[in-house]
Amino acid sequence: MDDQLLHIRQIYKQFAGNPVLKGVDLTLYKGEVFAIVGGNGAGKSTLMKIITGLYRPDQGQMVVEGSEVLFHQPSDAHKHGIYLVPQEPLIFPNMTIRENVTIGLHENKAECARRIQHYLSVLGWNLDLNRRGLSLSIAEQQLVELLRGLIRNAKILILDEPTSTLTFSEINSLFSTIKKLTSEGLGVFYITHRLTEIFELADTVAVLRDGVISAKGPVRDFTYEKLLEGLMPEKIEVLAPQLERTEAKPSAGQHREPILSVKNLSGYRFQNISFDLYPGEILGIAGVVGAGRTELATSIFGLEPSNSGEIFLDRESIKKYSLRERINRGLVYVPEDRHQHGLFSIASLKMNITSTILPKFRSLFIPFKKEQDIAAQAINSLKVVTTGPSQFISNLSGGNQQKIVLSKYLETGPKVIILDEPTRGIDAGARGDIYKMIDDLKHTGLAVILISSDTEEIVQLSDRVLVMHEGRMTTTIAKEDLTIDSITTAAFGIQKELKTL
Repeated sequence: MDDQLLHIRQIYKQFAGNPVLKGVDLTLYKGEVFAIVGGNGAGKSTLMKIITGLYRPDQGQMVVEGSEVLFHQPSDAHKHGIYLVPQEPLIFPNMTIRENVTIGLHENKAECARRIQHYLSVLGWNLDLNRRGLSLSIAEQQLVELLRGLIRNAKILILDEPTSTLTFSEINSLFSTIKKLTSEGLGVFYITHRLTEIFELADTVAVLRDGVISAKGPVRDFTYEKLLEGLMPEKIEVLAPQLERTEAKPSAGQHREPILSVKNLSGYRFQNISFDLYPGEILGIAGVVGAGRTELATSIFGLEPSNSGEIFLDRESIKKYSLRERINRGLVYVPEDRHQHGLFSIASLKMNITSTILPKFRSLFIPFKKEQDIAAQAINSLKVVTTGPSQFISNLSGGNQQKIVLSKYLETGPKVIILDEPTRGIDAGARGDIYKMIDDLKHTGLAVILISSDTEEIVQLSDRVLVMHEGRMTTTIAKEDLTIDSITTAAFGIQKELKTL
């Protein structure tokens, strides 16, 4: 059709043998807003990276305005009028708006200036092009990103969670801009977790679930319930043997005191979070990417500052404590990205395992035999597959590396451990071992905060689940009420949105 901008057919993509996209078909037309929604790990980002030339598909066809294309890099996509506006705008802080918009272009400066002014006039934007990037709000940075795409003759815009950090008035302004652009014939892929935005803005919607399109069609044919049905797993597969679980309870007559209390805590990307965590409890924290889960965890641990609220460990406020003081008092955090934040990749297993307890020794080095004994005990207890404590960590599999990350934090003797995506990127066998280890930690009395994008994992391991949506706690779900449905509904804010209709 003459008004067809993009058609993708049977797109497949896998990483290290793990299929991420399993035959995706989509068509975008001129003047259309095509919303794409899906849970964590559904394949949304991978699909967009293929469309923008960051990834190449393993199989499938992509047609832009009637011509089949194969992109090797983002500049190829730009030449065909495809531009991505990322969730976090990429602005050079010490450059002016004009310099940020035109960077990389080799056209006549006067012509660039004319085209910028044309779009500013058409869209009704009042931007001083001499302002520097560091002075711009997030909403203004998004306008700069949009301008970058428009003066590069974009015909297809991809907006990735564009309203996640905007105010209500800024969202209305963005929607007005999108409607103006589509009225001029541009096509927009709109990725969002906010289902109300789909009904307010989009013409078409597709639900990605586990790498396939589970539902697709005109927005007018959908309800909240139908979208939710498309988001739900078609079948639930148990990823590891079910664990024999018992609720941690105090002995008769004993008053149960929380080991960790968070009171009205607010910070970057989260607001007014309160909960109590008890010894021997696994508290799951669920939510879609961008809900504020990791930001909450790093603030509790002390990696990032909080704006307001209190944190109590063993009834003692730790708000002003340093990172080392929090660790010494029994609070540790196992980060999501083990390669960047959890491991010393050019060091041995024993050096990684003992790195967190170095401050306990007066010298710069741990005695050789002591270090060997600590490492050997950790390796044996966690069933790490290795040639020995002296093996380099980079030579281990992902699952065994994750076991080493966990072991080094356990060496500090924590009372509370925060696990951020503890099974990310590891195989099913190692995942089962880590599930067993987490459950064993619970039964020793250790309190666990489990952050995971895998809803089945949250249901299987948690005693209680706190669900976050757009930086706020939407609900707390007790063990007996834990289901994939209950978590997904709260994570996408569907209950809250239905109340506002």
